[in-house]
Amino acid sequence: MKFAAASWQFWALSSAAFAALTAIFAKIGIENVNSDFATFIRTVVILLVLGAILAMTGQFQAPGSISRRTYLFLVLSGIATGGSWLCCFRALKLGDAARVAPIDKLSVVLAKMSAVRTCVSRAD
Repeated sequence: MKFAAASWQFWALSSAAFAALTAIFAKIGIENVNSDFATFIRTVVILLVLGAILAMTGQFQAPGSISRRTYLFLVLSGIATGGSWLCCFRALKLGDAARVAPIDKLSVVLAKMSAVRTCVSRAD
C-alpha cells in the first residue's frame, strides 16, 4: 500500500472515486437548498478539512515563500474551480447525477485539448 500511495495513478483513481461520491452526495444534499448556497457550504467544509490536514501534518508555508506567478495561477485556478462548482451544483439541482457527471467530466477532454494546443504553440 505504501508503494500505491506514492503513485500518481493511485491518487488519480482516488480523485475519480471522490468525484463520483461528490456528485451523488451533492445531488441528495442539494434537494431542498439553493445550489449556490450549497456550494458555499461545501467550500467551508473543504477549507476546514484542508486546514486541519495542514495543521496536523505541519505543511503550512510562509505566504512570502510563494512567488507572485504561483499566486496568480492559484487564484485563477480557484476562480475556475468556483465557477465549475457553481455550474455543477446548478446542473445537479436541475438534472440527474448520472447524466450531469459524465458531461462534467468532459473537462478531461478540454484539458487534454488545451495541453496539446499549448505544446504545439511552444514548439513553434
